[in-house]
Amino acid sequence: MTSYIARKAGLSLFERHLENYAPQDPLYETYVDSKGKTKRRKRELPPGLSARDAKILQSVKKRAHHLDKGFYVCGIRFGWTFIIGIIPIVGDVANAGLNHIFVIKKAKKAEIPRWLLRRMILNNIVSTGIGLVPFVGDVAMAAFKANSRNAALLEEFLRIRGEEYLKATANRTENPVVIKPGAGRKRDEIIPEKKPGTDIPDGHAKDALAYSLLDSH
Repeated sequence: MTSYIARKAGLSLFERHLENYAPQDPLYETYVDSKGKTKRRKRELPPGLSARDAKILQSVKKRAHHLDKGFYVCGIRFGWTFIIGIIPIVGDVANAGLNHIFVIKKAKKAEIPRWLLRRMILNNIVSTGIGLVPFVGDVAMAAFKANSRNAALLEEFLRIRGEEYLKATANRTENPVVIKPGAGRKRDEIIPEKKPGTDIPDGHAKDALAYSLLDSH
């Protein structure tokens, strides 16, 4: 009994430690209101996106949130991937399938480049491999949050696409074949511009900027 309690306590400490390395919630951000209370609100989508890209990104962010961070218990956020992953082997395989169908497959509809797609698939493979390790692997997988990382990758790519679209053609600095400014835009569609004073949320795209995003591969 004592060893069981010690193991549970150690696992809880491990969970809290890993949470420090987890990516941010792709759907919500926290802020402090005028009364000093910490609250949560939905993140704004990047400006300059077509209605199609905005819809795809919002869907990916929402799905990633529910898969990775949909539940909050004892100060720890986790999602369906953690619950499903508790089932040995079968749960990990099921998670890999869900991650691909609900996040990666949806992201592909935004006409992302192959190298970005490969990065997303790699995150999924890493998550699945971690999850195969009994007990600790499930916790580590829940902290790794492959879906949230992939949502951040997609958002950063589309953010740059939107910024490139809003620039005058002569001022664009990125390869239009890779970025595809205005992709998905319908004829006469009005694309929202950047709001004054808005920037990339702190740390939100840390995973996305860990490699050269705009080098065509």
